[in-house]
Amino acid sequence: MTLVDVWRPVITKTHINLLYNTVLVMGASILVALSAQIAIPLPFTPVPVTAQTLAVLLIGAVLGSARGALAILTYLAEGAVGLPVFAGGKAGLAWLAGPTGGYLLGFVLAAFVTGFLAERKWDRNIFSGFLAMLIGNVIIFAFGLLVLQSYVGVERVLELGFYPFILGDIVKLALATILLPSSWKILKLSGRI
Repeated sequence: MTLVDVWRPVITKTHINLLYNTVLVMGASILVALSAQIAIPLPFTPVPVTAQTLAVLLIGAVLGSARGALAILTYLAEGAVGLPVFAGGKAGLAWLAGPTGGYLLGFVLAAFVTGFLAERKWDRNIFSGFLAMLIGNVIIFAFGLLVLQSYVGVERVLELGFYPFILGDIVKLALATILLPSSWKILKLSGRI
């Protein structure tokens, strides 16, 4: 053993992979935080129109189930500890427990499921990619409406938490589906995926 062997830094493929995955997860959480700032409050509902669903579903499809869900959990943790990452720069545990908290929590499972389907090659064509993201969007609405109904009542939950968002979500799903191949190409250029 030479002196060089003793002092050489030990950086293995495992370290590089851990760093790469950490950067992907943190970058994705920042993307969701930025997409939350594209928020249009609606005067008749506590639920704003945001670009979050586009970001969440695209992240799940591109990063896969584990990294996608971890990115969303990171985003939620950032907001829970007080960083202004929720819609309109809001932060704190109260937002996770409030009327829009179900949507936020639904993001985790939606990213996981969308990523799971992408790992099974649902993201390889426009129809199945759109369907995978639609399933993720249904999960977001299921969680969101479940929590929202305890604030606005069962009789008004669809009126305040679903109907106003259908058209916009279809546009976001289409946009995410269109952006998916470009996102894969960007990550493939890094040689890591």
